[in-house]
Amino acid sequence: MSTEAMNGGELIVEHLVANLVPYAVGIPGHGIITFVDALIDRADEIGTIMVRHEQSAVHLADGYFRVAGTPLAVFTSVGPGAVNTLVGVATAMADSVPVVVLTGNCQSYFIEKGAIQDISFRQPNDFANMIRPVVKRSWSVMNAHEITDVMRRAFRTALSGRPGPVHVELTMDVQSAAVERPSTSLSSNDVLGKSYPDPSSIERAASAIVDARSPVLLVGGGVSLARAERELVGLATHLGIPVITTLTSKGVIPEDHPLNAYYTGPKGSTCGVKVVKRADVLVAVGFRFSEWASGSYKDGEVFSIPPQRIVQIDVDPNEIGKNYPVEVGVLGDAQPALEMLLARVQAMTAARDYERTEAFAELQTWRTEWENLVRAQTHEDDSMSMSRALADLREELPRNGIVLTSSGHTQGLVYQEFPIYEPRTHISAAGFSTMGWSLPAAIGAKLAAPDRPVVAIVGDGDFLMTCQELACAVQYEIPIVVCVMNNSGYLSIRDLQVALFGAERTLVTESSREDGTVVETDIAALAASFGAWSRRVTDPAELRQAYRDALACGRPAVVEVMTPREYSKAGNALGQWSEFPMPENRTPLDAR
Repeated sequence: MSTEAMNGGELIVEHLVANLVPYAVGIPGHGIITFVDALIDRADEIGTIMVRHEQSAVHLADGYFRVAGTPLAVFTSVGPGAVNTLVGVATAMADSVPVVVLTGNCQSYFIEKGAIQDISFRQPNDFANMIRPVVKRSWSVMNAHEITDVMRRAFRTALSGRPGPVHVELTMDVQSAAVERPSTSLSSNDVLGKSYPDPSSIERAASAIVDARSPVLLVGGGVSLARAERELVGLATHLGIPVITTLTSKGVIPEDHPLNAYYTGPKGSTCGVKVVKRADVLVAVGFRFSEWASGSYKDGEVFSIPPQRIVQIDVDPNEIGKNYPVEVGVLGDAQPALEMLLARVQAMTAARDYERTEAFAELQTWRTEWENLVRAQTHEDDSMSMSRALADLREELPRNGIVLTSSGHTQGLVYQEFPIYEPRTHISAAGFSTMGWSLPAAIGAKLAAPDRPVVAIVGDGDFLMTCQELACAVQYEIPIVVCVMNNSGYLSIRDLQVALFGAERTLVTESSREDGTVVETDIAALAASFGAWSRRVTDPAELRQAYRDALACGRPAVVEVMTPREYSKAGNALGQWSEFPMPENRTPLDAR
């Protein structure tokens, strides 16, 4: 590379291009304007997407990475634009998604002097302290000559070990300052690689698994992030080990595979819980023993540790043994760890004829029982329900269609009831359960997989938090489909209020006036005002045709499904919270 002069904004763009970032996503403002100007000259190498809210920019980048495995850059101005990213960044951090967030700042010589939008209320230049808890690392660049060092470290930090978002703050004078183009490569790809585990830990793990009476594989998002599904299925089928998945790993083994044992926890499956209770060795791979997967950590609710023993594989040393003691800890990336483990297991024992075993027959019985329970939610009668809407959508989507969920009843019901057959075709804001995530994340997912259908499945409360991003999808002609289950309120929380305290003690969860009149948003009309295709469906017999038309229309589309509001019908009957602190002077409804 030559050493010709350039400005700081141009150098930052050079780093994005060198690291093969396909899009920069954000909203321009005076604090980032020189960087945005530099993007114009590299438009043939890096695209730009203008969102309508900075939180959505991070969600869009999040969805893109989960499908493509490539990080995007997010840019915002100083002050409120930067602050607006925090929910998106925290969501990415919770699910280990790398995003490079670039925020502008006022001139370095104006900090703490009263510059417009400067965050120096208690101490100078304080936005970095706001974002620091939800990123892997934050840098504030005050000298343009620091840009290359910081940007190299930012990409390496975001993508190495357990991935996650990083933040780089750039003052206006740093962006405009003259710098020399570096003579060395700006790419960080040459120093990034997989973390291989200690072979001795693999040996101990293999011995524990081969000698186990009834092992089970607990598979978390780390397997999906590592693209390790081939090795996972190889290990499972060699020994006949049932596989439990989570919100972030659903689909790493097809859900019609006979060794898929579904899920555990309060929004899990009867099959998964029975399989885990039968197990003597739990093989956790990229699985962090979260509250939902662990039944709120109640002994015997899901896990009984001890006497159950754990083999835990994770790229993050902080996760190994964090919630439960482990017998064997394996530190390393899930893909090489599973590859090495499978090779060692194959050397120790021949493939087992597991399909003839009593345990396998028992698993098939439990799978059938669970599938019948799900079917009962869907086909109780011919009335409209969220379960019916989901079942009909599954019929219209190909196996490789991508669905996204954020929160509430839609997140729980899709997890339990919506079969997924391929890796990274079920994408969910699992760790943060962030309302408003799915729509912008679906735009990112569709950019990553333009030849596959992408459907965001949300409630009306979720949709209304980021519905403005339909304007983004329309502007860039990104044909996502948004399926909105409209029941006029935050009814998953309303249902929790009813379950805990009684029907007479609900508040600020239903969209209704004091006299009980429902205030209903016409979401189909709202979508049409953005220029999207839309249709409201009240008759369940019309669902499949509406889905077909939405998927075929070739433009952003919204299917508004009017679902029941009654407590007993708003969700499903397939599991509730395992543990919830009650006020000492109150009694749960179930105990009255």
